[in-house]
Amino acid sequence: MARRSGRATSRCEEIQTHPRKMATSAVWLCLCLLFPSAEAGLYTASDQIVLLTQENVESILINSTAAMIVEFYASWCGHCVAFSPTYKALARDIKEWKPAVDLAAVDCADQENREVCKTYKVRGYPTIKFFHAYSKPDYEGLPFREFSRNVQDLRHKILDKLETHGEPWPPACPPLEPTSQMEVDVFFETNDVKHLALIFEDATSYVGREVTLDLLQFDSIAVRRVLNTEESLVTKLGVTEFPSCYLYYPGGNFTRLRVDIEARAFYSYALQRLPGVVRSGKPPPVSTELLKNNTEDPWRPFDKFRVYMADLESTLHYSLRVELGAQSVFQGRALTSLKAYISVLAKVHLAELSDTYFPGRPIVTNLLKDLNSWLQKQTGDRISYEAFKEKLENDAQSPNSTLPDGVRWVGCQGSQPHFRRYPCGVWTLFHVLTVQANSKGSDPQEVLRAMRSYVHNFFGCRECAGHFENMAAETLEQVTSLPTAVLWLWSRHNVVNNRLAGALSEDPQFPKIQWPPPDMCSACHAVKDNGEHTWNLTEVLKFLLTYFSSDRILTDYLESESQILEKQREKHASQQVVHIAERHAERRAREALDFRKHPLETEPTEQEEEEEKGGEVEEEEEGPQDETATEEEEEDEEDGLAGDMVGRSSEPTPWAKPEMELGRGRQQARRRPSFVRMRRDPQEDIVDLDSFVNQHYKAKALQMATSTRVKRRSLQRKEEQEPGPVFGLGMELGAGLGMVGLEPVDAGFDLDFARPRKRLQKRDVAGQYFGQEAELRHKGRLMSVLTIGFSKVDISLCVFLYFLSSLCLLVMYLFFKNRLRRRRPKISVP
Repeated sequence: MARRSGRATSRCEEIQTHPRKMATSAVWLCLCLLFPSAEAGLYTASDQIVLLTQENVESILINSTAAMIVEFYASWCGHCVAFSPTYKALARDIKEWKPAVDLAAVDCADQENREVCKTYKVRGYPTIKFFHAYSKPDYEGLPFREFSRNVQDLRHKILDKLETHGEPWPPACPPLEPTSQMEVDVFFETNDVKHLALIFEDATSYVGREVTLDLLQFDSIAVRRVLNTEESLVTKLGVTEFPSCYLYYPGGNFTRLRVDIEARAFYSYALQRLPGVVRSGKPPPVSTELLKNNTEDPWRPFDKFRVYMADLESTLHYSLRVELGAQSVFQGRALTSLKAYISVLAKVHLAELSDTYFPGRPIVTNLLKDLNSWLQKQTGDRISYEAFKEKLENDAQSPNSTLPDGVRWVGCQGSQPHFRRYPCGVWTLFHVLTVQANSKGSDPQEVLRAMRSYVHNFFGCRECAGHFENMAAETLEQVTSLPTAVLWLWSRHNVVNNRLAGALSEDPQFPKIQWPPPDMCSACHAVKDNGEHTWNLTEVLKFLLTYFSSDRILTDYLESESQILEKQREKHASQQVVHIAERHAERRAREALDFRKHPLETEPTEQEEEEEKGGEVEEEEEGPQDETATEEEEEDEEDGLAGDMVGRSSEPTPWAKPEMELGRGRQQARRRPSFVRMRRDPQEDIVDLDSFVNQHYKAKALQMATSTRVKRRSLQRKEEQEPGPVFGLGMELGAGLGMVGLEPVDAGFDLDFARPRKRLQKRDVAGQYFGQEAELRHKGRLMSVLTIGFSKVDISLCVFLYFLSSLCLLVMYLFFKNRLRRRRPKISVP
């Protein structure tokens, strides 16, 4: 009868790691003497081995619900180092047995663990001991005698120890003894399962017991071994081959389990895929129809034998825009890693310059090439992500160059939003790159180094990055050819699948398996003479080169390149609109700030005028000008008008040149006010006032009359409007529309500019006039400041209310004064 319990929690403890090498320098020697340390251990948490220390050994070995296999080793021991790969492989091989039996290791070379090894009487290394479930504190363990360096032999020794395990029996371990006809007949009456798998074998075979423990973590199925000597069952089911597997159902129905090879690995894989069989604690797989009806992210049917370009482009999007976007600045190793990553993606085939390692569409490969070219030209020691993003988003709008925005998972989609997706895409991307490099590259480790550095520096799951770094540090140097690079990444991927099988991150719709499974590549699987499963690496390489070939990548569910480019143009246009709006808002904020500081000086700046120039119609702005600038403008315009009236020529007279040079110098120091609020080039001269007025100011007057800005400013100035300054030549600025009028010229006005005396007299008169205007304007500004925001009615109402309140106070004062006088006590005189 099967005995099951909840899944045992994995216990992962870290042992202290210490440096292996001691530097020869005196400084480093002093540091080592001050901070003594031991050698580092041979195992990590990535190896699915429980790491024992002085602090946790009792809690793990004593009174445990599972049997424990413990290796006592010394990290300096050569035999221990040579045995460590076998022990790691054993841990991966029996991972599914964990609720019943688990593997652990302790480093006796660590000074803190010496008492542990002494307590359990360890004399040599490596030593492997078996600890029963519910061991007592004084139990020293049962040692393995003369164990080999073979995973199968070690697995068989563990089964022998479990089968002879006395009471109390590990609660999670099913019975390993052979079953009988009587037990099979009543099995479904006492067990709530859908499938009963019967493995027929001889007495020396371990297949039945191995498969029983392989299915330990799965519900709705039970496995029993039947010996070939059980004639009643053998005859009833017509068994003729040993080993062989049959599925037995209520009512005596049965059928043979069809597999390519009668071996443990094929039995386990086929039984785990039976209908209704799910891993303990996992929800059953969701039907495809329900996934299709998911409105949040509709299900996309796909072919599991093909790779989809949508997955590769989605991976690039998330990698370049999200994961790299988490970095504000790239510098040091991160910058080197970024350059290597983009370089591998944009790597060009030596024979075919148009072909890159990344077998994407032209718009994507063009962007990768531009991005790589820009990165390689950067000679600084740091690059900001904002600069990188500008190139990534193609802000320069290079033709036919973009990366689709957003994700659209197909072959990497999961049954839930938190399953598969980006991690699956990363594996697929680098599998494709290694296959592409196999036919186009020369450096076997180029793609693997780029992947290792990217995962180490940028991959968001830091624990995953640590596990991958451990694998790369152990075996990456063994890659010496391009085909071995393809196989190395495939084997490491299967190691990760083995470690994550049954984890919370596993998608029940797509369980973690050793890939490719037999139904995808039966030739990839083989069996040794001893019945042990092995991979046919030649067939595996053929399968990988075909599966990840660029010729077989499907482009289903992709937007057309024209649609993507149109979206990019719209995105750039919207960003431009937003940018202009932000600049406009900033200008408004500056105007408000300037008005608070200088309420009456609303002269627009050059930057504001340039921004307004890009609008629909350039509007005129009015406002009081600086007095000194006004004098300079009037003087210059007076000279220009006089010259125009004499000869209609823009050439100044010889004696006027020094003054014009002086005026232009002052204009360069400060922005020259425009003529009648009109913008013009600072070097432009007005030569024909009549033509200027007739051709330009009429149109401008109509535009300004309809302009909302002029109306608003005109209303604002009605109360504080002052007479426009009268120029020396009889010009007067109209406050309403900015029109120009010419007053009659005095009869005594002499146009001979050889007489500078009259000209100086005219300037003196103008100076006196502007001095009086400045004094009046100063007083007017003071009154405007005091009365700003109040009308005459408001002021009259305030005065009336103030008078009324004063009158009320006076009445109250007289009332209380009179009342107190009446209540004053009368003093009688004796």
